[in-house]
Amino acid sequence: MVSVVQNVAIDCANAYELARFWSGVTGRPPAPEDGPGDREVQVPLGDGPVLYFNEVPEPKTAKNRLHLCLRPETTREQEVERLLGLGATLVADRRNPDGSGWAVLADPEGNEFCVLRSESDRAAQPS
Repeated sequence: MVSVVQNVAIDCANAYELARFWSGVTGRPPAPEDGPGDREVQVPLGDGPVLYFNEVPEPKTAKNRLHLCLRPETTREQEVERLLGLGATLVADRRNPDGSGWAVLADPEGNEFCVLRSESDRAAQPS
């Protein structure tokens, strides 16, 4: 017997607005039954788990102990620029001159996530 990951829960101050940001990141719309003002909003990821945004009263106070790592379909650099345009901020640049590494970004509420090299980046510059 095993357990299946149903969702990744993300505590936040504004569930709908944060879900909209992550909808832009993933290209997946929020669940049709969710809307502005809802305290719980989901972004289904197709065959994978659901991103579940839950409003909580307390603010984020420390570094995430669990975070998402994204592998873009475009290059890592193109994706970092796109995500910055959506409202992310650069937290730490762990990209190396040889093309390896990753970028640590934060969503509009400060939740950290990483952008890894794409498959095309990896093929062009093996680690």
